[in-house]
Amino acid sequence: MTKFLDRLLSGLDRMTEAKARGAARRHGRRSFLARAGGAIVGGVALAPILPFDRRANAAGAAAAGDECGYWRHCAIDGFLCQDAGGTLTSCPPGSSVSAVSWVGTCTNPDDNKDYLISYNDCCGKPLIPMTTFCYNSKGERPGYRMGLYNDVNWCMANEAKGYHCTVSVVVGLAE
Repeated sequence: MTKFLDRLLSGLDRMTEAKARGAARRHGRRSFLARAGGAIVGGVALAPILPFDRRANAAGAAAAGDECGYWRHCAIDGFLCQDAGGTLTSCPPGSSVSAVSWVGTCTNPDDNKDYLISYNDCCGKPLIPMTTFCYNSKGERPGYRMGLYNDVNWCMANEAKGYHCTVSVVVGLAE
């Protein structure tokens, strides 16, 4: 059995070497570099500008309509910390609040006033995909208005860059 395996692997080595040498004879280094550079530049142009898009993890978003409909969550994009061991306004133990955040203006139905809400990602712990995911984009702006753009991993400013969940903190009345 080992002789058969040795012959098979040496035949595979010879075939790989022959193909590599044939490709080297047909294509020069410059043509390889030009194609590789084109692929890299084309890949960068087609790649999303965002660090990552959390909407891909939104399997339970439709079922979580009640929690996501809470007035403070009018511009949230992420997993709720209150389902991940934290609260509406504080990160779970072992995670840290992001150094930067995005903001939204949400109307409280109880007093019909607009409030400025700071959405902070909690960083440093692994993601728990079973927690409630909410994606509400009221007032969201394109990526060049970063403070109003909720699709960015805001943990990028922290030392621990892993995203865990998002909190909604009332900053004050919007004027």
